[in-house]
Amino acid sequence: ARQRGEEGSVVLDVKVAANGRASGVTLVTSSGFPALIALGGAAQARFNPAMRGGRPVESTARLTLVFRLRDL
Repeated sequence: ARQRGEEGSVVLDVKVAANGRASGVTLVTSSGFPALIALGGAAQARFNPAMRGGRPVESTARLTLVFRLRDL
């Protein structure tokens, strides 16, 4: 993606289990570059679960990931 100059954003809905692990990831929108789709990375991420009555519960989080090129 870097060599091709691809930048953009990806919006994902992540179903977060009570234990903080992603139990499902759905692509909402993408800038159209297949290499920027970050489903695998989001599925491996750990999250702070939502709390209800002092207990962790399952929830859904919407993530927007922005990919920008910069000189290193």
